[in-house]
Amino acid sequence: MSPLDDDHAAGQALAQLCQLIRRLRAPDGCPWDREQTSRSVAPYLLEEAYEAVEAVESGQPAEALGELGDLLFQVVFMVNLFAEAGHFDLAQVIQAVTSKMTRRHPHVFGETKVNNSQEVKGLWGRIKADERKGRQEGLLDSVPLASPSLIRAQRLGQRAARVDFDWPDGQAVWHKIQEESRELQAAVGKPGQEHELGDLLFSLAQWARHAGLGAEQALRGANDRFVRRFQTMERLAGQKGLSLDQMSLAEMDALWEQAKAAARDGQDGALEG
Repeated sequence: MSPLDDDHAAGQALAQLCQLIRRLRAPDGCPWDREQTSRSVAPYLLEEAYEAVEAVESGQPAEALGELGDLLFQVVFMVNLFAEAGHFDLAQVIQAVTSKMTRRHPHVFGETKVNNSQEVKGLWGRIKADERKGRQEGLLDSVPLASPSLIRAQRLGQRAARVDFDWPDGQAVWHKIQEESRELQAAVGKPGQEHELGDLLFSLAQWARHAGLGAEQALRGANDRFVRRFQTMERLAGQKGLSLDQMSLAEMDALWEQAKAAARDGQDGALEG
């Protein structure tokens, strides 16, 4: 199948999705879908984006296919709501992003020369800065408030770094992390502790940025590992005829170490039987 055939099939499928959404919103369509507004749908857009990321990171193409479809549905549904209100339609959205991406890739669609991805990132930042000229917008204003907090922390640091308001390297950030850790230890009362904890987490996010790591992705990985190991503990306890609430902390610690060892050996799934 040629790329042109792929484009044609995708266009037909997108048109069918648009027709489906208009049918759902029709006077004789779905009562729930007919009640929705752009504000009421916005949380679902965010939820589906999270689920799509999780599916992609799972390494399961079938899962990614399904969740990316759910996300696309929410995007097209949202655009349809704006179209109904007379603001813009799907064609305008597609044309706008195509124009934007063409403008931001002059090294592909123009005569600009770059040698590596770092130069591309620098070029991208300069182009975006030029686009903001003339707007009443600060450097940090375009970082979405709805972003997960660790992602937003890293993006804020990236934006501030464009005017050289940044630590010189990761080691300098590490000194800041140690300072914030001491301040958290010394903090008294929940408001003060929460304040210092926030400063520490922000600094950790900046260290991750300097190290080229994704703080949000790292924490999701840690959460996933905790869930897998805890579930393995529950299975191991069940094999002994026990539940975790019947065990001492020392016994649970022993199961935790066993679960970690099983994960390292790739045997955690085998413990399900």
